[in-house]
Amino acid sequence: MTRDDALRSDAQDPLAPLREQFALPEGKIYLDGNSLGAQPKATPERVRRAIEQEWGTDLIESWNKAGWIDAPRRLGDRLAPLIGARTGEVLVADSTSINLYKVLHAALSLQQGQRKKVVSERSNFPTDLYIADSVVRAHGGELVLVDSPDEIPALLDEHCAVLMLTHVHYRTGRMHDMALLTRWAQQAGALTVWDLAHSAGAVPVDLLGAAADFAVGCGYKYLNGGPGAPAFVWVHPRHLGQSFQPLMGWLGHESPFAFTPNYRPAVGIQQYQCGTPVVLSLAALECGLAVFEQAQALGGMAALRRKSLALTDAFMAEVEARVPQARIVTPREHAFRGSQVSLALNAPLEDAAYAVMQALIARGVVGDYRAGDPARLDAEPHLLRFGFTPLYTRFVDVHDAVTQLADVLAREAWRAPEFQRKNKVT
Repeated sequence: MTRDDALRSDAQDPLAPLREQFALPEGKIYLDGNSLGAQPKATPERVRRAIEQEWGTDLIESWNKAGWIDAPRRLGDRLAPLIGARTGEVLVADSTSINLYKVLHAALSLQQGQRKKVVSERSNFPTDLYIADSVVRAHGGELVLVDSPDEIPALLDEHCAVLMLTHVHYRTGRMHDMALLTRWAQQAGALTVWDLAHSAGAVPVDLLGAAADFAVGCGYKYLNGGPGAPAFVWVHPRHLGQSFQPLMGWLGHESPFAFTPNYRPAVGIQQYQCGTPVVLSLAALECGLAVFEQAQALGGMAALRRKSLALTDAFMAEVEARVPQARIVTPREHAFRGSQVSLALNAPLEDAAYAVMQALIARGVVGDYRAGDPARLDAEPHLLRFGFTPLYTRFVDVHDAVTQLADVLAREAWRAPEFQRKNKVT
C-alpha cells in the first residue's frame, strides 16, 4: 500500500466525517484508543456546563433539574445498543473492578454453594484475576486458570460455577466466540461473566443474542469517556431478583430517599448501583456515547467493524511487507480478532519492545507496551500494542505508523538513552 493508496481509501471512507468529532493533535498518529480513547470536541463544553451552570449556579437543584440522579440509567440506555442489550438493562457506575466484584458474587450466590470453581485464563487482565481470587476465597471456592482457550471445555464440569473471560484479550487482541462459550458453560450448569473492556465500541457485541449471564466494561477506552470514566454493568433479566450483589449501597435501594435502616433492593439493574453518581465524569462519557449515535446514521457498529477489520488487515500486511524484525501475535482470522494488533520483536530484539515504543511515541506514533513473562510456560513475549479506533483512525495513519516503525528499527533509533528509562505507566 502506497501513501497515495491510503489517502484514496480515506477519501472513499463513509465513516471519515466522524473523525471531525474528535480533538486530535496535529502531527500525532494516535493508535492507543484501546487504552484511552481520544477526546470528543464536545466534551470540554459539556463538562464546563456541568461545572459552571449545573454545579456553579444551580447547585444541589441539579440532582433533579439537570437529571444528575438518573444519569447512570440514562447513559446505560445510550450504551445498551452497542453491547446487544435493551433499554433499562445497563447501568453506568463505579469501576470495572467494582462491578466485576458485584457480578461474581451474584453469580456464585445463584449457584447456592453447590459449585465453587471459577474458570478463567491465566493471561486474563490481572485485576480481573485479583478480584476473582478475592471473591472465591470469600466463598470458599477455587480460581482455576488455563494457559490456552483450548483447555476451557475440559474444566466446564459439575464443579464449575462461573466461566469468567475478557471478550477481547487485552494483550493479544484475540476475540472469544461469546455465544459458543456461553452455550458450553450453561450446558455444564455454569454461568458466564464477560469483561467487555476491549470490546464495547470496537466490535459488535450481542449479550442477549448470546444469552450471556453477566457483563462489565469500562468507559474510557473505545467509548471515549475520558480518564477514569465510569464503567458499566449488565445482568441478564432472568437473574435480576434471583441473585444479590454484596455492595448494598443506598442508591441501589428501592427508595433511597426514604432513608430506612433496612436494605430493600431496587427492581432491575438499579440494584447494582452502590454510591453517588460521578457527575462530571458521566457528563464527559455522555459526549463519547453521542458520537456512536452519529455513527448509527452511517451504518452503526456493523460499519465500524468493517472499517476496523480493514484497518487491522492493512496494518498486518504492511508490517509483514516492511518490518521483518517483528511478528504478528494477533489472530489473522476476522472472527477471532478485536480492534488491535499486537507485535512481538524477533531475536535478538525480544527485550527492546519498550524502547522501540518510546522511540515511536517521540516521533508522534502513539501505541503502548505490555511486558511479557518469560517464566511462563508459553514464553509470553513483550508486546507492542496498536489500537485501531474506526471512529477516527485513518488508512494513512496505518501507512505512516508502519513507515516510522520500520525506520526506528532499521536505524536502531530505539537505542538512544532516553528511550531506555521506563516510565511508571507503560
